[in-house]
Amino acid sequence: MDVQQDGQAAEAQDAPETNETNETGEASAPEAPRAPQATTGASGPFPTQSPLDGSALPAVTATSASEVPALARKAREAQQAWATKTARERASVIAPVKQRILARAEEIADLVHRECGKPVEEAALAEVLPNADLVEYWTDAIEELLEGTTVEFDPLSYPGKIGRIHKAPRGLVGLVTPWNYPVAIPLRTIVPALLAGNAVLFKPSEITPRAGALVASLFEGLLPEGLLALVQGGGDVGAAVVDEADVVVFTGSVATGRRVAVRCAERLIPCSLELGGKDAAIVLADALVERTANGIVWGAFTNAGQNCASIERVYVDRKIADKIVPRIVELTKKLEPGRDTAVLTTSRQCDIVRRHLAEAEAAGAEVLAGGAPEAGSLAFAPTVVKLEHEDTPLLREETFGPILPIVLVDGVEDAITRVNASTFGLTTSLWTRRVGAAHAMARRLKTGVVTINNHGFTAAVAAAPWTGTGESGYGITNSPHALGELTRPQFVLEDRNKAARELWWYPYTPVLRKIAFAMARVRGGAGLFGRIAAVFELVAALPKRLLGG
Repeated sequence: MDVQQDGQAAEAQDAPETNETNETGEASAPEAPRAPQATTGASGPFPTQSPLDGSALPAVTATSASEVPALARKAREAQQAWATKTARERASVIAPVKQRILARAEEIADLVHRECGKPVEEAALAEVLPNADLVEYWTDAIEELLEGTTVEFDPLSYPGKIGRIHKAPRGLVGLVTPWNYPVAIPLRTIVPALLAGNAVLFKPSEITPRAGALVASLFEGLLPEGLLALVQGGGDVGAAVVDEADVVVFTGSVATGRRVAVRCAERLIPCSLELGGKDAAIVLADALVERTANGIVWGAFTNAGQNCASIERVYVDRKIADKIVPRIVELTKKLEPGRDTAVLTTSRQCDIVRRHLAEAEAAGAEVLAGGAPEAGSLAFAPTVVKLEHEDTPLLREETFGPILPIVLVDGVEDAITRVNASTFGLTTSLWTRRVGAAHAMARRLKTGVVTINNHGFTAAVAAAPWTGTGESGYGITNSPHALGELTRPQFVLEDRNKAARELWWYPYTPVLRKIAFAMARVRGGAGLFGRIAAVFELVAALPKRLLGG
């Protein structure tokens, strides 16, 4: 099994943008981005040049797949002691990560800018500030979220019994993450996983290994040695992680996610899959034109569309099309790749986006803004396309690039039908002034997240669940629901009964039979008088049973 993060469907969050500045602080003209070069062999499949301008990136040492089992054993050993700490003790250990993130804000943003091609502003807003909030949320809430619950027992049937459900750590969490949000996505699992008492075996994308190393460095000197193990490499290393973990959290392409699910099923371990998206926006006839146009343009082009939550389909009610479509086109034409939007991170991804656009044009799509860049360039301009038909990869497959397809629809029912026809179901946004009606619409959509008059940013909200349906996977990150992936329920029963035997233990006797059927009548298996008679039967029979009858 090859566990590699395909560029076409690397899960995301919100992201921020960056201008490169000269020494005076003024924005300098960006160079034409070039496809990054990759090394092979012992050093790993890592890009050595920035997608921004071809400048050199620091070298990264790959982990051999054969090293992973030893790292996993060490992590398990560290986890045993870590799990004995209280949730509050673990939170006090991890809480300083928030301050470390904020103190290294410029370093984080600059690295993401150089390694991914995002504008610095985007990198700061999506990969720094939300992560500080994330650490604060989990460290403040974890003690309450892990608190056990009591199970009540019927005192007649189960005398002296007290039950408690605990949330026990899974053990070793295998975490495999993509390149599009290389700081935010790993932290959404690492922080709650550690706080829940787990160890983590973390493999970042081979496209962004330096950001992965930075994430691991945020915990240096805080955790027991080996508890958070970083491994670097390609698909063979990812496969080794899956083979060693007690639970796998994978974010990436649908194709690779399926292979991960199969391997986890073979090993009988759970997995959490966050896969692709073909997210839609529905613009209703009463939408606020200016807010809707601005929101859709941002939702489509942030991180150059390299976001599983990017708007990749817009269904516009014909009644408002003459107002909203020209405004979307106008705003899009003002955006410049490398300044306002990210450049595409990999040449492979650029090829996919080019193909989707070319096939849509061949099928009759009208390009209203933008278009494909020159050969060899990753600076793909934000592009708006108007289509009549949906039988094209641009509306069926995940594009993961800066293309915004617009389709005119005949009202609400037409839009809902088209949205739900997709095999993906991550997020959908509704743009309307009729908020009450929008809530009713939301309940009819087969997507994990619905936003009304906004789009896509809720992945940065630690308290809000991020999840999908269909080919978008079934994993959950953020919110208390994420602990369902990272912990397992453990039931502990305490019996204070001092009797020599339980009612249902041996020997089986006529007295026991009489008690069983009398209890059935008392609980509703007879009318009022039958239930009263059964009570008297129980009063007479129970003492006999306690004496061995």
